[in-house]
Amino acid sequence: MIRLENIGKQNGKQIVFIEASATLQKGEKIGLVGPNGAGKTTLFRMITGQEPPDEGQVSVDRGVTIGYFSQDVGDMAGRSAVTEVMDGAGPVSAVAAELKELEAAMADPDRADEMDEIITRYGEVQGRFEELDGYAMDGRAREVLDGLGFSQEMMEGDVGALSGGWKMRVALARILLMRPDAMLLDEPSNHLDLESLIWLEEFLKGYDGALLMTSHDREFMNRIVNKIVEIDGGALTTYSGDYEFYQQQRALSEKQQQAQFERQQAMLAKEIAFIERFKARASHAAQVQSRVKKLDKIDRVEPPKRRQTVQFEFQPAPRSGEDIVTLKSVHKRYGSRTIYEGLDFQVRRKERWCVMGINGAGKSTLLKLVTGSTDPDEGTVALGGTVKLGYFAQHAMELLDGDATVFQSLEDSFPQAGQGSLRALAGCFGFSGDDVEKRCRVLSGGEKARLVMAKMLYDPPNFLVLDEPTNHLDIATKEMLIAALAQYEGTMLFVSHDRHFLAALSNRVLELTPEGVHAYGGGYTEYVARTGQEAPGLRS
Repeated sequence: MIRLENIGKQNGKQIVFIEASATLQKGEKIGLVGPNGAGKTTLFRMITGQEPPDEGQVSVDRGVTIGYFSQDVGDMAGRSAVTEVMDGAGPVSAVAAELKELEAAMADPDRADEMDEIITRYGEVQGRFEELDGYAMDGRAREVLDGLGFSQEMMEGDVGALSGGWKMRVALARILLMRPDAMLLDEPSNHLDLESLIWLEEFLKGYDGALLMTSHDREFMNRIVNKIVEIDGGALTTYSGDYEFYQQQRALSEKQQQAQFERQQAMLAKEIAFIERFKARASHAAQVQSRVKKLDKIDRVEPPKRRQTVQFEFQPAPRSGEDIVTLKSVHKRYGSRTIYEGLDFQVRRKERWCVMGINGAGKSTLLKLVTGSTDPDEGTVALGGTVKLGYFAQHAMELLDGDATVFQSLEDSFPQAGQGSLRALAGCFGFSGDDVEKRCRVLSGGEKARLVMAKMLYDPPNFLVLDEPTNHLDIATKEMLIAALAQYEGTMLFVSHDRHFLAALSNRVLELTPEGVHAYGGGYTEYVARTGQEAPGLRS
């Protein structure tokens, strides 16, 4: 269906692709992986024709429709979510809009003298709407929006009033409803809660077209893709299998390449030693010449490209007492909405609670109550006397000083720390070399999250409260964070939609449901085994 043949591409001074080739066939579900900045978005843009390759060819079979979801959703306003989603399905949305206008006209007493023409036109438009299967389309649009977490009210409301994350879901729903022959999805798992993520997983498993996608959620990728295309150093390498298999194969081929490199280096050293030893002796001139020629002809084995992996180790946190935080008879409302009514909850030392519940269940509110960012309407929230709190919230990224560089930001937070230790800290969180001189205003979402985390973990608290800490983080940084937090000696309370993160770090689960609050001993894996569901909102 889609072929990239010997692609060459350069962005400014950066060489993105050199003679790179790959194919996407009907029914294939491919995960596109590679370090940040390797060229994943450039590849999508070349396939959709938004950007031409400098060399080589991108060919798409005639008649193949492509749906492309990117993080840049543009401005949406003035229409309902349903209308916006149906717009992706072609002319049916224009017909639906005219139907709505005619329905409004029929109810308008000022237009009574035009009623015959309006009714005639309404009949024609309604016939066209039925021809285009419009009524089924409207139902399907609502089904997709429901799967992505929209309430009926949000479906009918103006898209312009939605936050950026919800607009992303509308843009994604457009592509899903369109059901093109090939879907290109750039980070579709961003901004989704766990229920929506699992719904999308099932949808994509049942999709029979070709799929090419990027995702920072390894569990999501593992369950959908049957092939991986890796972009690295300008080349495209294809691996059959899921993400887990790709990681194993990559590690194996790196090991083999390293062994080959070392064998060749040992052989070269031996040959060079012989040449150096005997080059001045006339009796060995022929042998020396022969070996020099042999060395010139040898194809040199390159050592495997080492991915820059960062490791972060916690300084020991000060020991806390046994009681970390206690909530007694807590009531919390927002307007007419009751979030908590008489909540009792206690966190004890070394417990790692993950908080689960559908959108609006009160997950972030609980974290705000615990950290003192919001007060209960009634009841008490008491932190233990020796508790040193660290709170990672999404809004913390907005509080960074845009004019300060990464390094200045760290220096401002830790004026007593030496330059060497702050540079080491920056390096652990992926800011190496000149990256520390970047101003905070130009940082990506992932870079901002890493900087906030670095500041929080340098002088470690003994109680970590984390609200979606893995949003914006790539797979490698998530792995580093999980490895570091697994060694952490303190107590944790967190919300995350990343199942790998949940399974690796929790030893308690607090489930928020309309029926009440339920606590489970054992972590996320045990919770799934006991309830038979991966998220509370999936209960039938």
